[in-house]
Amino acid sequence: MTTVPPLERPVAEVDEAAAVRNRYARRCGDDERYSILNAAVMYATHERQRAMIELFRSLHVNPRVTRLVEVGCGTGKNLLEFLRFDFQPEHLLGIELLDESAAQARAIVPNALRIITGDAADPTCCAIPPASQDIVFQSTVFSSLLDDSFQERLAARMRSWLRPGGGILWYDFTVDNYRNADVRGVPLRRIRQLFPDGRLQYRRLTLAPPIARFVTRVHPALYPLVSHCSGLRTHVLAWIQRPDGA
Repeated sequence: MTTVPPLERPVAEVDEAAAVRNRYARRCGDDERYSILNAAVMYATHERQRAMIELFRSLHVNPRVTRLVEVGCGTGKNLLEFLRFDFQPEHLLGIELLDESAAQARAIVPNALRIITGDAADPTCCAIPPASQDIVFQSTVFSSLLDDSFQERLAARMRSWLRPGGGILWYDFTVDNYRNADVRGVPLRRIRQLFPDGRLQYRRLTLAPPIARFVTRVHPALYPLVSHCSGLRTHVLAWIQRPDGA
């Protein structure tokens, strides 16, 4: 009997996944900068949460029956937010590349909420049926992917999980960070390239972090005032809807 060898992942894909692990490892130890106790983070988080709730209301999302996958769920903080929004744990799934982060996520979410460790772009990572999810969410994952083809493979995989009429929920920054070579901005034109058949709507959010840290050191109440200047916002919250019947 002939044995069929397993499909091998492209070398570039394996290399990029390893590179992402190294980039995140270099950023470890800076938790205070990203802590919710940091006023800049607190305001940005609350602003994003309000925008997501408004989006869900406009889309008539029923969180109790909505199926959602988060790509790059980290330590599970975003999944906890969805639980607070009344999403049900058995309808949520997190995928995380880093073993340590996935372990932390499992420790804080309900047992009914599955956390998968692996590379979401790898077809062998997780057995998510095609067209089975209402929402596929990513938060600052694509800005950490510096290989265009890897981005495209991951985007195609995310789209394949969506049911017709479902959507990619996207939160990421659009401009490059000249102080951090491990990330790059994902502008709107790139989002359109990654999901060419998606119907895109977006909202600019999040005061540029260096500015946010500065103004909140002066006084926390300055964040909402300064963030009224749309030119100082560096992120977008986007909804990229898969067409019905596609």
